[in-house]
Amino acid sequence: MTAFPYAPENYSQQLSDKVAQLRADFSALSLSEIDVFESPPSHYRMRAEFRAWHKNDRVELVMFGGETNQSPIAVTEFPIGSERINQLIPGLLNALNTSITLRRKLYQVEFLTSLSGEALISLIYHRPLDDDWEQEAERLCQQLDVFLVGRSRKQKRVIGRDYVLEKLQVDGRTFCYQQVESSFTQPNAFVCEKMLNWAVTKTRDSQGDLVELYCGNGNFTLPLSRNFRKVLATEVSTASVNSAQFNLSQNEIDNVTIARLAAEEFVHALDRVRPFFRLRHINLDDYEFSTIFVDPPRAGLDEQTLKLCQRFDRVVYVSCNPQTLLTNLQLLTRTHRITDFAVFDQFPYTHHLESGVVLERI
Repeated sequence: MTAFPYAPENYSQQLSDKVAQLRADFSALSLSEIDVFESPPSHYRMRAEFRAWHKNDRVELVMFGGETNQSPIAVTEFPIGSERINQLIPGLLNALNTSITLRRKLYQVEFLTSLSGEALISLIYHRPLDDDWEQEAERLCQQLDVFLVGRSRKQKRVIGRDYVLEKLQVDGRTFCYQQVESSFTQPNAFVCEKMLNWAVTKTRDSQGDLVELYCGNGNFTLPLSRNFRKVLATEVSTASVNSAQFNLSQNEIDNVTIARLAAEEFVHALDRVRPFFRLRHINLDDYEFSTIFVDPPRAGLDEQTLKLCQRFDRVVYVSCNPQTLLTNLQLLTRTHRITDFAVFDQFPYTHHLESGVVLERI
């Protein structure tokens, strides 16, 4: 992503410039109003990863600058990272540089933190991890009050657990989420809460049932379930499906069914093109779908899934890529009209914007 300078004092203007550019790019759709949800100007990233840079029997955490990515920049503080990440960096560096067992052939360090205060550190190595490493890692966990995962080729050692539990406030309720190391989660928890509240508000008093594609760990699924009679959510990643099931149980939600299907597979299932063993426990005739919710990857929706969306009375589309969203909307607006449009600044100081769109059948 192309970056603006990190300058919290200029954050509001940078965001206004991004929104103005998006409005210009989407001018053919004649958007009447865009709701803008901003981020805190600092300490908003719950995740971060750094290379381990070895020099003179010491290790630093570094990032790389410049287009060639050849210039390591030592990280002693990380102002866009969560306060918990910034608290952990000095203690971790001290532990690594006083223990050859922990720093030897260390390649990368990853942080995963939560608004609820939990933290997990992943240490990735170019060597096998042994019992001596595990003893040192256990001491490190106690010193820093974190969970820890050690990884090397075909090896994973977990100290404590390999996930954090996040707690997000949505529509007056606290939702608890398992967020697993190395699996996708929203990086900006503050903006994520705003996205979830927006989605719940825009689907309040819904009739019928919801189908959700690309549900991930149930990020949107959990709060949206309160607005619908029943929800069928699909996700292709086994790890994400397992987390979604865990999260449904943790939050005592019983009107959601998860199916491990890709979007195109769900289209085939809905049209009875072929049966799916993974749907053996689901009778699609039991659902009265009125709304479809999609949160696709950056490539957007394929043609087949777009045609599926056009069959629903309402489409709620969360996008991480304005370019593919615009292309998709050019087709969807042939059958639906845009009733709400919002942008969410997940990544301040970059040109990136997340979007949320509600479309109603014409």
